[in-house]
Amino acid sequence: MVSQTLLSIVWREMLRQPWQTWLSVVGIMLGVMVIVAVDLANQSARQAFLFSAEALTGKATHQIVSISNRGIPESFYRELRLNRGMRSSAPIVTSRVESGSEILQLVGVDPLAETPFRRFGAALESTRLAEFMTQSRAAILSRITAARLGLSTGDLLNLSIGGIPIDVRIVATLAGDNASALEGLLLVDISTAQELTHRNGTLDRIDLQLETEQADQLAASLPPGLRLEIPATRTRVMAEMIEAFQTNLAAMSLLAMVVGAFLIYNTMTFSVLRRMRLFGTLRLLGVTRRTLFYLVLFEAGLLAVAGTIAGLLAGIVTAQYLVHLVTRTINDLYFVLTVTHLMIEPLILFKGAAVGLGVTLLASLAPALDAAAATPIHALQRSRLEHRVRRDSRWLALLGLMLLTAGLLLTRPTAGGLSAGFTGLFLIIGGYSLMVPLAVNLFSHLTHRLPGSSALLTRLALRGITANLSRTGLAVAALCVAVAATLGVSIMITSFRATVSEWLDYTLRGDIYVSAADSGSSSVLDPAVRLRIHSLDIVAETSGGRRLEAMSDHGPVAMLALDRASGSHRGFRFAEPPVGEVWSGFDRGELILISEPYAFRQHMKTGDMLELQTPNGAVTMRVGGIFFDYGSDRGLITLSHSLYQRLWEDGGFSTIGVFLRPGVTTTEAIGKLHKLFGDASLSLRIRANRDIREQSLAVFDRTFAITQVLRLLAIGVAFVGVLSTLMALQLERTREQAILRAMGATRGQLSRLTILQTGIMGLYAGALSLPLGWLMSEVLIEVINRRSFGWSIASQLPFTAVAEALVLACVSALLAGLYPAWRMGQVPAALALREE
Repeated sequence: MVSQTLLSIVWREMLRQPWQTWLSVVGIMLGVMVIVAVDLANQSARQAFLFSAEALTGKATHQIVSISNRGIPESFYRELRLNRGMRSSAPIVTSRVESGSEILQLVGVDPLAETPFRRFGAALESTRLAEFMTQSRAAILSRITAARLGLSTGDLLNLSIGGIPIDVRIVATLAGDNASALEGLLLVDISTAQELTHRNGTLDRIDLQLETEQADQLAASLPPGLRLEIPATRTRVMAEMIEAFQTNLAAMSLLAMVVGAFLIYNTMTFSVLRRMRLFGTLRLLGVTRRTLFYLVLFEAGLLAVAGTIAGLLAGIVTAQYLVHLVTRTINDLYFVLTVTHLMIEPLILFKGAAVGLGVTLLASLAPALDAAAATPIHALQRSRLEHRVRRDSRWLALLGLMLLTAGLLLTRPTAGGLSAGFTGLFLIIGGYSLMVPLAVNLFSHLTHRLPGSSALLTRLALRGITANLSRTGLAVAALCVAVAATLGVSIMITSFRATVSEWLDYTLRGDIYVSAADSGSSSVLDPAVRLRIHSLDIVAETSGGRRLEAMSDHGPVAMLALDRASGSHRGFRFAEPPVGEVWSGFDRGELILISEPYAFRQHMKTGDMLELQTPNGAVTMRVGGIFFDYGSDRGLITLSHSLYQRLWEDGGFSTIGVFLRPGVTTTEAIGKLHKLFGDASLSLRIRANRDIREQSLAVFDRTFAITQVLRLLAIGVAFVGVLSTLMALQLERTREQAILRAMGATRGQLSRLTILQTGIMGLYAGALSLPLGWLMSEVLIEVINRRSFGWSIASQLPFTAVAEALVLACVSALLAGLYPAWRMGQVPAALALREE
């Protein structure tokens, strides 16, 4: 199809412009790298979770759990084994613990009962197993975790459980298959776990091996407050917690790839336009349209192969860093997860390769068709091409407006799901970019009329932009889309952070909050603690909250039982009008409140009925209102503490809010609280309002750290692509500028002309990126975020983000003009004017 001679022409062209070739390869590499890195990080986190869940569940077919979160009495476990003959049963106690900056999951097991379920004991020598069962505070780690913590057999591991420092001794480490599955888990004997977590006499769950008939009989005979469930159900629910988070990371990587694809299209289009004279000459020499078409695709294929291979390798390296950010976010928001090994999935590498090769070739189709469609005479006439581009820019703008409108229709609230939202976003980007060449032409004509634009260099720069619209329009569109993408993400993150900050301001009504140092749902403060706090003369009033996990007819859900102070209701803002006298009904136990994400996920509205499982059976309650909540995308149900106490038979609190009298400082009050409780304050966490707010925002910033990394990678993709396009544009004008040199222009004047023209193009791109960036942020906030998590975010347009966008566009354009400006002064005019 393509002769060896033509292939050598392509190869020489690539070598003649090494910078442009290299930048094109880097642009493709970065796009592939982002997708591969995010997918590998997500896959590694998902597989680590599944391995860990499988290792903990083992061969259990069913589990008994507590509905009330008060735990399962040990006496019931003994009844199962001795009276009911269920020998295939094993008790489990779990808790989240800390060791320095490391978060571990403490798991208490009974080694004698574990054999039918898990192979923990089988991996140990008999002497080690005896030490594990007999020594006080003996523990087992996976060999990988122990190596990461710098520990070996016999060493002490320093833990913080409930804020209290505790040491355990490592008596053994697990290697082999168990080591990978048990990464981040700390195994101790069940009695040790109960001692360390202050849960003497209670269990978190009981694992069982049951036939279907046995399970039905057991479920019917369980005492109030206990529930039989299938382990796979809980694993699926936990996996669904992180699904939306991982989907959004993948979407962010696709956004970077879309920007990259647009830049690849511009690069290949520009490459074809720059060599139209060459193609015209080849056509005159007898080269067919088909051959030219395949010639352009062959060149694109060479770039794609080089960029894709580099992108796959760079993606694997980048994923090593991203997986830690993903794991940290999951730990902050969902559950304990440790991932130290990147799992390289061949299918992900194949997908990355397919995207890199496919996107590059697809982006090259239109330029290849342009090259093939050009007649020899038209290809040799640059003025005809520019005239056609200026004429067609109106029709392109009309087509762009139609695509933009279609994108906006797909992003309506009732238009569909997440995929429709992303499709609409990409249509908006594509439609807007088609309108850019016409806008550049209009901007140039308007700028001609501004004061100061009559200077010779300014006129030349502006006319050069208009006269070369086939090139300048593409370059400005590429830079515009790239900057708009970074601006849109920046606005989204800034708006979200401001919304969360405002939510914390009105939600944290108390001056000080007291809770158990161990933040688990089983950690409860006795009501007497609240009475003692209220007795202090510096305290005006207190509120109490009990947070735990409940079971609704829609599955597990976080629940808050609130005994509110007089001003606590001001900490709730409703997403839609609540029922009349909502707080009176709430206090009487007639109404419950649900958070906005929960209402979104379960398709509920004010006035609907919700069924909750309690220790005394199922109860149905009416939803009195839907409130804003940004603490979790899982959702939250809030009910009065009196109703909770009646149904769950639990009067304890997880948190006590302290409202101080006027004139009392939080520092003074915290000191008096520590003095009031003495040594017992070690088991309490006493924090000021401002400290909780700062810690919450720190968690938010950590959560979006990976988004910021992806945003920087998108900027990198954009910058490389735009640098390639603008450098090629200026280098193509070598002959034009050589004519100016021959007419008396100095090297300094030509350098200033080049810098001025690229600066004006950067300014145009920055100005045009602002509407598109704002539009993209609205789609990210109102559509993508809404359909993923159900949150309402107040959109803001920060001045700093706008300024950064303008600076980024101008700096990118100016940097792209530095090399051509320098080169203009180095090439002799006679050499640049030579035709052959």
